[in-house]
Amino acid sequence: MTLSKLFNHEEFIARHIGPSDEERGQMLATVGAASLEALIDETVPADIRLKRPLELPPAQSEATALAALKAVAGRNVINKSFIGLGYHPVLTPTVILRNVLENPGWYTAYTPYQAEIAQGRLEALLNYQQMVIDLTGLEIANASLLDEATAAAEAMAMARRVSKAKSNQFFVDSRVLPQTLDVLRTRAKYFGFELVLGHPEEAGNAAYFGVLFQYPGEAGDLIDLTAPIASAKAQGAVAIVAADIMALVALKSPGEMGADVAVGNTQRFGVPMGFGGPHAAYFAFRDEMKRSAPGRIIGVSVDAKGKTALRMALQTREQHIRREKANSNICTSQVLLANMAGMYAVYHGPEGVKRIAARIHRLAAIFAHAVKAAGGTLVFDRFFDTVQVELANADAVYQAALQAGYNLRRVSANVLGVSFHEAATEDDLAALIGLFTGKDADLSALDAAAADAIPAGLKRTSAILTHPVFNSHHSEHEMLRYLKKLENRDLAMNHSMISLGSCTMKLNATSEMIPITWPEFANLHPFAPRDQVQGYLALIEGLQQQLMAITGFDAISMQPNSGAQGEYAGLLAISRYHEARGEGHRNVCLIPQSAHGTNPATAQMMNMQVVVVKCDENGNVDIADLKARAEQHSANLAALMITYPSTHGVFEAGIREICEIVHAHGGQVYMDGANLNAQVGVTRPADIGADVSHMNLHKTFCIPHGGGGPGMGPIGLKAHLAPFMANHVVAEVPGAQAGQSAVSAAPFGSASILPISYMYIAMMGAEGMKQATENALLNANYIARRLGEHYPVLYTGANGRVAHECIIDLRPLKAASGITEVDVAKRLMDYGFHAPTMSFPVPGTLMIEPTESESKAELDRFIDAMASIRREIDKVQNGTWPKDNNPLVNAPHSKADIVGEWDRPYSREEAFFPLPFVLENKFWPSVNRIDDVYGDRNLICSCPSTDSYL
Repeated sequence: MTLSKLFNHEEFIARHIGPSDEERGQMLATVGAASLEALIDETVPADIRLKRPLELPPAQSEATALAALKAVAGRNVINKSFIGLGYHPVLTPTVILRNVLENPGWYTAYTPYQAEIAQGRLEALLNYQQMVIDLTGLEIANASLLDEATAAAEAMAMARRVSKAKSNQFFVDSRVLPQTLDVLRTRAKYFGFELVLGHPEEAGNAAYFGVLFQYPGEAGDLIDLTAPIASAKAQGAVAIVAADIMALVALKSPGEMGADVAVGNTQRFGVPMGFGGPHAAYFAFRDEMKRSAPGRIIGVSVDAKGKTALRMALQTREQHIRREKANSNICTSQVLLANMAGMYAVYHGPEGVKRIAARIHRLAAIFAHAVKAAGGTLVFDRFFDTVQVELANADAVYQAALQAGYNLRRVSANVLGVSFHEAATEDDLAALIGLFTGKDADLSALDAAAADAIPAGLKRTSAILTHPVFNSHHSEHEMLRYLKKLENRDLAMNHSMISLGSCTMKLNATSEMIPITWPEFANLHPFAPRDQVQGYLALIEGLQQQLMAITGFDAISMQPNSGAQGEYAGLLAISRYHEARGEGHRNVCLIPQSAHGTNPATAQMMNMQVVVVKCDENGNVDIADLKARAEQHSANLAALMITYPSTHGVFEAGIREICEIVHAHGGQVYMDGANLNAQVGVTRPADIGADVSHMNLHKTFCIPHGGGGPGMGPIGLKAHLAPFMANHVVAEVPGAQAGQSAVSAAPFGSASILPISYMYIAMMGAEGMKQATENALLNANYIARRLGEHYPVLYTGANGRVAHECIIDLRPLKAASGITEVDVAKRLMDYGFHAPTMSFPVPGTLMIEPTESESKAELDRFIDAMASIRREIDKVQNGTWPKDNNPLVNAPHSKADIVGEWDRPYSREEAFFPLPFVLENKFWPSVNRIDDVYGDRNLICSCPSTDSYL
């Protein structure tokens, strides 16, 4: 064996792909394909096949790839950041770092739609909501949004929905963060809103439908907003406050000042800056707005035995239900980061966070006093953490600070800003005082002389974090055990496969995850000087080149920080393109009736007219109907949004014709990248005919779902659309055209998780990426063939093949037995599995996507469980078990069912251990089936007393 083979550079490919060569042979025999290549030929239309290898380097071993990326990371310079502007260094408690951020039990879980096996995450999110409610002084908070800027934009849209003011003007505090204003301008234009900038005192000068204030202002100044809020509300406006979460520990809350909505970033609660994200944005509001609010809300309900249980409440508000009438297109939140922020509050408790906030303010106050005592000029005397200083020699001080390892904010030619933070030390304070005054600092004397800089009327007097959860886990032992207790209540991918169709729950390999907590990636400010972030820029450029090779596009925008944001950014580029050509009237968006709910919701956010295109009986786009709609709206056709392979899990043979029809009528093709895992290496969206497509890095490219986020949704663009990608007002995006406003708060979205996808592609190489797709198609066809013996498979392609997922139809069984898709989903929990995607895209069905990462043994386990459930349905259908008392309608069976009387017509063994493998590694749902209706009718979105969990 040669030395090269002994080094086995392609070893990771077999680590990522589940089936072995021998197992692949067995699976191919089962599906009736002579080879893997033959299966692909029968599945993917010949006219879209990629006829050459991907232009990617060969695979690297895990060790080699990590070493190469470490060298790239080493090009970043980690100065101490005092820039502020919404991003601050933190001290992440290491017990949270190791046991949440770096723990697959937390980061590989899915969005908690199946609440009975997600009680741990749901409790953590409820803690987060309670934290936000306490700090904002408002009545309800959601479970996080994407970033502060988009949260502010969502608040603006909600204000328009709930305000009775007839005006289409929205007032924005001129003290707002620049990146927030940038995103507001993008959203406002296509909503048809007019932004009016001014000082807070001017907010009541007209009848605006909404007003947005910054607290503290972007320069750090503090203003009591009580009077401006009252003045604006008297005119019918909805009052929104964008507030620093750490400042709210020390300051009067937005709710106490009369605000209706509060938004902001929880990054300061233990989440690294990560060059801009991911971070959980908070969104709090008054109770009467709950049915108009965007995002997910965690609510308290009860299970079948009356025990307190948690769930996602008011789901009928969400985009997957309401489509173009949805409150928002948000599909991904920032659950993993919200959990970190909530646990930061749990670990430190009220006294701990007060001490941290007080320390930050004290550092700023002492610095300000020292500068002033030395004859310096402060721009503002009232502040929390940010001091702006007017200097004749500002440039010299700035450069000296850089040389000393400090990044300051250059506000103007003669003003520098210094934002203090949790990680700042006494040595940092002394160094900064020396830089600004030229004198050595006597910190003890300065501390004794310096007064606080928070006005008495703005100091917080109301209590925070009074719930027992924030007052019980302050030792590391207690915190560790609390985190483990919650983790044990959740089914994640470290327990079993999660076969969700369209959600692509594939392996999140450890070597992909390790770099995200390296200081070189974790501790950089998104607005750090560009010469300090050359490693990040090289990483991003490298990932862009990888994605261009994979998709065929000419440019990649890395800014969208979710799939829904990618959709928005793609339609935005299309609209800007039409406008630049003098065809801004083009506003019709064709969308197949099978599309994911984000598609019509996104089109609506772009002020496009949604026109639904029919699907035929095989689930494909009805080309005749598409032609008719395209001709009918030819003069105004903007775009077609289409998912490929189709939402029904089939490679539509007519996809090229579909694209040509749209292009012939002047429209652009937006390809939803949800199913890109079926394309990589075998076809490319740009070659098929797409003009723009988003890429879910949290699906195809291995960023974990994090229990409901983070995500990343960069878009690929053809050359004619590339000039219209999002730019950024603070930090220009390389390759973007000047003047194009942003879609996200940070220039490169959630940059700190990009190493995951970079590592995945580097370790797989060109051949491995293609093999991943081929095995994803094999695994799906294997499941479809095996399950087809027990359930009808709803859609197949021209040769009887499915793509990367399949849909099984439970409607005939429901009609015959009364057993529903919900019953099957809940019963799967007793077998140790998360349910497939339920009732999408067809009601009464389950959509299954196994991914390439699952072994044949795991697929067989899942198939055996589904076959066993089919036999159980037969027992209900033939009367062996009553329709109202059987293992399916009573599922899931919790630990509490073990004890007490058992009067059911099936045994405990049948309930808990329906197949032998379940006994070996039993996952115990912590509650019985949850009452969704009760939870919505009795909405509680804050932490109940601890007694209610007993």
